[in-house]
Amino acid sequence: MRLIGIDLACQRGERGVFAGVNFAVEAGQALIISGRNGAGKSSLLRMIIGLLPIAGGRLALESGDSELSIAEQAHYLGHQDALKGSLSVVENLSFWAGFFGLRSADLHTPLATVGLAGLAGLPAAYLSAGQRRRLSIARLIAVPRPIWLLDEPTSTLDASAQHRLAELMAAHLTQGGLILAASHGPIGLTGAQELRLGEASPGEAS
Repeated sequence: MRLIGIDLACQRGERGVFAGVNFAVEAGQALIISGRNGAGKSSLLRMIIGLLPIAGGRLALESGDSELSIAEQAHYLGHQDALKGSLSVVENLSFWAGFFGLRSADLHTPLATVGLAGLAGLPAAYLSAGQRRRLSIARLIAVPRPIWLLDEPTSTLDASAQHRLAELMAAHLTQGGLILAASHGPIGLTGAQELRLGEASPGEAS
C-alpha cells in the first residue's frame, strides 16, 4: 500500500493555505507533518480523509482495496474527541465499532490496552481530557484500518500514555499499516519521514 499526494493545494475561503505539497508514504512507514500554526497541518489530514475539498493536485492510494475510498480505509483522530458524554465508555466505543461496520467486536481488549477497562461503565462526561483522548485512541485498535491520520495525537496525554501510544503506532507500522501525524513536536516515532509545511518550496518528503 502506498498513499501519494501530488502537487496538493488547500484553499480556506479566500486564503490559500498551501500549494505544491508532495509526499509518498508506504506500508510500514510514518510521515510527520510539521510547521508553524496556520501552515495547514490539520487541513492536510482533513483533505486526505475527505472533510475538506482538494483545491489542486490529487491524492492516490496504490495497492489498497479498490472497492473502498481512502476514507473507508483510514482512521482519523482529530483535535476533538468525538464522544457522547451521556454514553458510557464502552457504549461510545461500541457506537464507533458499529459505525465503522464491525457488528461484533471485542471491546474489552482495546479498553484494557489504553488503560480504561476499569472505567468501561462510567459515562464519558466524567472522563478527564487525557482519558477522553485514550478512549479515542481505543477506536484505532478496536476496528483495524491500515491508514492512521493523527492530529496532535499526544495532546493531553501524560508521559505513560504517550509511551503506550508510541508502542501502538510502532506495532501498527510493523503490521504493514501507515501513519500520517500532524505534530508540533516529537511523538515517539523513530525513523519517520518529515513534511514541513509553510516553507518557501514545499516538496516531496524525504
